[in-house]
Amino acid sequence: MTEIDRTTNGTGQTPAERDRTWAETGPIADPGLPEHLPRPTDVDPRAEKRAERQIAGLFGFATVMSLAFCVAYFVFEIGDEPTVVLGFGASNVALGVTLGLALLCIGIGAIQWSRKLMNDEEIAEDRHAIRSSDADREEAIGALQQGIDDSGIARRPLIRNSLLGAVGALGLPAIVALRDLGPLPPKGWYKTVWTEGMRVVNDVAGTPIKPEYVEIGQLINAEPEIFYNGEPYGEETIEGHDQLVEKGKAAIIVVRMEPDDITPDEDKADWGVGGILAYSKICTHVGCPISLWEQQTHHLLCPCHQSTFDLADNGKVIFGPAARALPQLPLAVDSEGYLIATSDFLEPVGPSFWERG
Repeated sequence: MTEIDRTTNGTGQTPAERDRTWAETGPIADPGLPEHLPRPTDVDPRAEKRAERQIAGLFGFATVMSLAFCVAYFVFEIGDEPTVVLGFGASNVALGVTLGLALLCIGIGAIQWSRKLMNDEEIAEDRHAIRSSDADREEAIGALQQGIDDSGIARRPLIRNSLLGAVGALGLPAIVALRDLGPLPPKGWYKTVWTEGMRVVNDVAGTPIKPEYVEIGQLINAEPEIFYNGEPYGEETIEGHDQLVEKGKAAIIVVRMEPDDITPDEDKADWGVGGILAYSKICTHVGCPISLWEQQTHHLLCPCHQSTFDLADNGKVIFGPAARALPQLPLAVDSEGYLIATSDFLEPVGPSFWERG
């Protein structure tokens, strides 16, 4: 092995001699870009058309896979007795394969479009400051516009329309997947179990309430008697989880005030009994249960976000983020002297997303 002279770094020149040589000869010349070779699609119209059809085919197949995702979602069973294929859950496999192929084909199609059909032109850009000058920015916008023009999207309607179709169809799996996050609001969400003649009972003991039991300034947490007397609601008996849901929706508060302190709307003039009113217990902001009662002001406060409702004035919001008044339940007295509802709530209970516009 030949030993290298470290003082000359193997070149036969000392560092000082190399500096003098570079000063005389100057820096290495820019070799420039290699000779540009045209692509087959640049010189052969048949190859160009073939590439265009291939790309459109990829986008079209992506559209088919998006539709297949939606079909698989509804066809294959899940749950306790899922559809199984080769030991795997058919639903998961089908959904994963179809959505994956849809995304893959769109990606491959976009890459092939840029590699085979968009303008093939080398560009070089010098490094510049972090913030470009106004002239550079205008130039960048011009280059962007030129890129859009060079892509040929305006003069290649087959690719453009197939791409738009593939991307648009890709939204269908997203809609189906979002649908799977939870049930759509059924008609039952817009009503509760309260019906005409249903008694109001204490929510702890389940005892019916007579007007003489309620003192002025008192608040009682209550609900419909249906959950205590075992009677079915409609055609079926509400049990288990469904009963808990319905009890939460139907929960009310019963308060008593001096009748002269109450200013009801005209259509609610007969909704109370001797100063006794009933309102939904669910805050119209985000659905918190509320029962913080101020006897002197007749205000009801939500403990979550401090929304405040005036129960002497139709449950209107006087403070906080709630967007609408508490729904009121119309009351009357039955033949035995117990408080009853005369109908269900006339508006949906719960958070204000029910109202739009």
